[in-house]
Amino acid sequence: MGRKWSKKSEGAADGAVGRPGTLVALALAAGLVGLTSLTGCSGNGDGDGGGEAPSASASHRDRGSQQPPKGADRLGPAPSAVPSVREWKAVRGPGWQRTQHTRVVTGADSLRDEAELLAGELQVDVAKGPAHTGDIELRREKSGKGDGKGGTSGKDGKGGKDGKDGKGGGKGEPGHGPESYRLVSRAGKVTITGNDDAGVFYGTRTLLQTHRAQGRFAEGTVLDAPDRTQRGFSLDIARKHFSADWIKARIREMGNLKLNQLQLHLSDDQAFRIESDTHPEIVSDPHLTKAEVRDIVRLAASRHITVIPEIDSPGHLGAVIKAHPDLQLRSATGRTPRGAVDIGNPAAAKLVDDLLAEFADLFPGQYAHAGGDEYQALMAENPEQTYPGLAAKAREKFGKKAKVQDLATDWLNDRAATLREHGKTPQVWNDGMHRGGVVKPDKPRQVAYWTGREPGERQPVEYLKEGWKVVNLNDKYLYYVLGQPNKFTYPTGRLIYEDWTPAVVRGTKPVPGKWAGRDRIVGGRFAVWGDLANAQTTEQVARGIRLPLAATAQKLWDPGRPERSWSDFVKLVDKVG
Repeated sequence: MGRKWSKKSEGAADGAVGRPGTLVALALAAGLVGLTSLTGCSGNGDGDGGGEAPSASASHRDRGSQQPPKGADRLGPAPSAVPSVREWKAVRGPGWQRTQHTRVVTGADSLRDEAELLAGELQVDVAKGPAHTGDIELRREKSGKGDGKGGTSGKDGKGGKDGKDGKGGGKGEPGHGPESYRLVSRAGKVTITGNDDAGVFYGTRTLLQTHRAQGRFAEGTVLDAPDRTQRGFSLDIARKHFSADWIKARIREMGNLKLNQLQLHLSDDQAFRIESDTHPEIVSDPHLTKAEVRDIVRLAASRHITVIPEIDSPGHLGAVIKAHPDLQLRSATGRTPRGAVDIGNPAAAKLVDDLLAEFADLFPGQYAHAGGDEYQALMAENPEQTYPGLAAKAREKFGKKAKVQDLATDWLNDRAATLREHGKTPQVWNDGMHRGGVVKPDKPRQVAYWTGREPGERQPVEYLKEGWKVVNLNDKYLYYVLGQPNKFTYPTGRLIYEDWTPAVVRGTKPVPGKWAGRDRIVGGRFAVWGDLANAQTTEQVARGIRLPLAATAQKLWDPGRPERSWSDFVKLVDKVG
């Protein structure tokens, strides 16, 4: 997670099947011509508005204002969506267009929220059915495949569980597993069927984006599903304050990109940015109130996004130490390393556990992040000599061979246990997971891999061989560090789009294929860190991450080499956003 490193330191007869680029080529060969101006409805995506006017400068791949095909010998264009759909079969026919009679129809109570959201965006009515020509029908799969085990977020904000087989509960293939959906456009009607509510929601995003870009949806069938179960955005709200409204705007953006996790880094050396009842003395201003957090969690759940809180320890606790100086770690010479608490002091553990327990219900999702990175005691050349008090405590507790790293591992084990007591699956930074030692990291937990620059650095394959599930936050590609300190540079969407995949966990080279599967590298997150908080305004941050976030969403949904060029992808993002 950390960013310091100042001392130590990216044609067919009846139809055509294939990826969108192939279908568009067939559609053009079939003679799709003509350009008109089809205007959608404006709105913010919360039921008070909808589709936007398509771009007049549409590329041939996603020409947004083509005339609907006429006659039985025409194939329509592939859907325009970010991320791109993974399988599209076009058939001959006029396709679907919104009319004054269009309704969003569903008989499933669990899909009422999805129906109302889409209806608001398209400015049409919601009905229970039956569906008629011009309507959009939302359905749940009747086979019972939607068991909610795909790591998705339920509407209660709790999220689903990863599948018991370790594969996220789904095959990551079009039309299979949780979060998958089938969209059928036929005879002037669209039917979206999902294996769970999240899958149906994602189908509505594909329909909405295509409507915005093309003004219609061609005749055919989409089969779609994400490759990785964890697809997210991580935001440091401790070093830099981001308002609740700013965060909610990103949640709407994330929902349209089919991202499903928002990690909030709540505390650091500079500030503690969330209201606390157990320890109000540590809270900084400005901060998020609990009412604001509940509103954020509710909005995220409506987009099938789980909010993951991070209370980082035993480092990055400067704001806590400011209110509790007695918890400060001290070296043999009296030096006080910034943000590091004394892990031999039981009072430090109690305070952090108080916070983890307090926020467990406020953030009802499956995951919580316990941090563990950049503990300054372990960054010393000789931790045992520099911090003899910690070394003595380690030997007292774990035997004469124990070292400071064993005490740190035990600290993180205890914090992870606290989270599990509250029903959470802990996640920790990779540099909180040490090689060797007397004390071993306990399970279950997941490893968020961000760096290979820490003392005692470990390659991603080490964690994978040990059986840990890894979340990819490769700091070369996925770290947007304000002010670009310590040799960081702002990542570009193009670099992510063209060079990164979930298998590229560290540096620029992927891990070997046997370790790169979705059952091992379960997903990734694009991260914003506020190291030099005033380097950009929040508006500049929003603009700066727009394309990198879209590119990250594309590669987590489908890690394959994209068929669109980068310039075409940018045009598509502009049209469907």
